[in-house]
Amino acid sequence: MLSRKQKHILLKFFSMFSVVRGYNILVVVIAQYLTSIYILAHDKPLKEVVFDINLLVLVLASAATIAGGYIINSFYDSEKDLINRPVKSRLDRLVSQNTKLSFYFVLNFIAAVMASYVSFKAVIFFSLYIFGIWLYSHKLKRMPFIGNLTSAILTITPFFAIFMYYKNFETVIFVHAIFLFLMISMRELTKDLENIKGDIAQNYITIPVAYGEKTSKVMLTILALLTLVPAYLLLFKFQVGYMYFFFYLSIFLLIIFLFLLWRSKTKIQYLILHNILKFIILAGVFSILLIDVSVILNRI
Repeated sequence: MLSRKQKHILLKFFSMFSVVRGYNILVVVIAQYLTSIYILAHDKPLKEVVFDINLLVLVLASAATIAGGYIINSFYDSEKDLINRPVKSRLDRLVSQNTKLSFYFVLNFIAAVMASYVSFKAVIFFSLYIFGIWLYSHKLKRMPFIGNLTSAILTITPFFAIFMYYKNFETVIFVHAIFLFLMISMRELTKDLENIKGDIAQNYITIPVAYGEKTSKVMLTILALLTLVPAYLLLFKFQVGYMYFFFYLSIFLLIIFLFLLWRSKTKIQYLILHNILKFIILAGVFSILLIDVSVILNRI
């Protein structure tokens, strides 16, 4: 049996884990390594990539920065989350705002120190990334279009860090990045539809608030159609191995998404749409393994 003090500590841990969304950070870490192994450094031996200390430091610095970003975002959105995510908000509030802010500064300091191990340019990069996250959380996310665009850019920024490290400028990488960017943009706009009630209450001028649900649905439809362009290129113009299964699945799910989108009116319905997009993004991370199923044997 756990003592009361142990239970309290455990609850605090789960609260902070919820605030920093540890599960999302784990997915980003896995995605960065898979992207390095299969796409950005596909011509290097597997051991050289996996045991690259500089890559590890960049990934850990990214994780610390993202965790700090979730904390500062939670800090500014605390009132809105009481409306949009009441259960999660109650768990998050088990840790005081002062503790969260202290942890936020510690995480950013750790990220800067780790980046300094790689290079001064890495320090500048992560400093700008940290500032960008703060600016988005403090002000930009309340602006329609700018907030959505900034959020999508900040989400893919950790991959840009390792992209610059390997300096691989193959066209296929940019096509993958465009596909991911469009999917994330769709997810952000769908999330705005899902959270419209809290946004109105807290005076967040998002696209659904400013222009209405119908306009948001039209924009989502356009984004979904645009997503077909990089999907087509990756299917028929580039070698992606067995990852073609993922792109066909994505197209199928996007058709379902659009079918449900124009019939959705409630928060639950928009949550389902949000989860469809999250599944596509998550499946995309692990389907990178399908680019070359023999990589473990051939590159050790």
